[in-house]
Amino acid sequence: MANYIEYKGKRLVRCKNELYYGSMGDPEVVLMQLSGKNEVGGINVSSKVRVYRMLTDPSVPPMERIKKSAEKPNLFEALDLAYDWIGFKTDK
Repeated sequence: MANYIEYKGKRLVRCKNELYYGSMGDPEVVLMQLSGKNEVGGINVSSKVRVYRMLTDPSVPPMERIKKSAEKPNLFEALDLAYDWIGFKTDK
């Protein structure tokens, strides 16, 4: 099994400018699209992140899978929102 980065106990998987928070085996995941960049100390950091709470059920039409959306100014705030949306519900 592959090693994954986790944030507060949930997988965080990157594909180009998209991050998925959660597992596709769960009822919902959060998709984060990194769309803006600023250079801070020689490192590119995200300045705009679109966040989508989505169902993972393939029988649901793609546009109906999105249950919530938001925009955050940085990745930290986006991850915090993602945890509020799906991570907090599954903590034991």
